[in-house]
Amino acid sequence: MAARKADWASRLARVGFAVVFAWNVLCALQFVVAPASYMGAYQLSGVEGAVALRGMGVVFLMWNATYPLFIVKPRRWPVLGIIIVAQQAIGLVGESIILASLPTSGFALLAESIVRFIAFDAAGLAIEVAALVALRATKLRAGGDAQPRF
Repeated sequence: MAARKADWASRLARVGFAVVFAWNVLCALQFVVAPASYMGAYQLSGVEGAVALRGMGVVFLMWNATYPLFIVKPRRWPVLGIIIVAQQAIGLVGESIILASLPTSGFALLAESIVRFIAFDAAGLAIEVAALVALRATKLRAGGDAQPRF
């Protein structure tokens, strides 16, 4: 029974983190490949705007470098799951600070775009935390420790 719950928790972690990973990579690739499609939402234009969005896309790809190893072996690399959750939380807090720093008028479109990122990151954080909690709970019930096995 414990083994079945542990398998279920591992699958939940894989699927949950894979969904967030896919969303992140899709967004990153859209910014890198077609920045002009998104520049207006961030009140950017010209070569500078395209370069800025491509740069954001590259940063998103860098941010996601930790996901694949955790998705493949969540029980072996639990610390990666914690790092990923920390990255997601930093993104959520940072975006919220950026939104709060906007002037109250003249930036409605920009604010809407940031709110979408906040909603996305909040949803991703909730999915990831739920998956990690399930993974950790099955580990504790099985009497295991939190250390990865090498």
